[in-house]
Amino acid sequence: MHREAVLKTAAQSEFAGALIAQLPALRRYATALSGSIVNGDDLVQDCIERALKQSDRLRDRQKLGGWLRSILHNLYIDELRRKRSRGIEEDITELADNFAISVPPSDSALFHEFTAAMATLSAEHREILLLVGLDGMNYREIAEALHIPIGTVMSRLARARERLRNALENGTGREVANIASLAERRKMRQ
Repeated sequence: MHREAVLKTAAQSEFAGALIAQLPALRRYATALSGSIVNGDDLVQDCIERALKQSDRLRDRQKLGGWLRSILHNLYIDELRRKRSRGIEEDITELADNFAISVPPSDSALFHEFTAAMATLSAEHREILLLVGLDGMNYREIAEALHIPIGTVMSRLARARERLRNALENGTGREVANIASLAERRKMRQ
């Protein structure tokens, strides 16, 4: 009995160490996905809480990063659904961590344009861009983390890059015009 308790404690300690090692990347991903440091930190905290409760479900410790991103992604989607059902709420404390406000003035215009352009993308497109650009994941890793085929990853990434490029070239808030211009380009190619 005593030996089992020692082994269990050692496994928990090892899991906690691996979890702590994942925190910086998880926090970057959550902050970029949510667009706010405060919301990102809340997502990470909820993610870690859920991971600790469900640690026995993780079979391969080598896939801890993907497993955590998957949990975080699901929490983010759940939060989006809750917000949709509640309607739009704006907490003024979130303005303190607004990327466009926190960037030095010389760079704020470009950064504001970029964050506004990212905000026009769907959650799926933003997520794919963040996993590739921020976390440096390859197609296979993304497919495994999001439980989607590699072909879907590739097509979402291509569409996300195109929509982001259009949003940056045409200014933000013109998502409908960007989609219309994409449709026109496709017709011209045929």
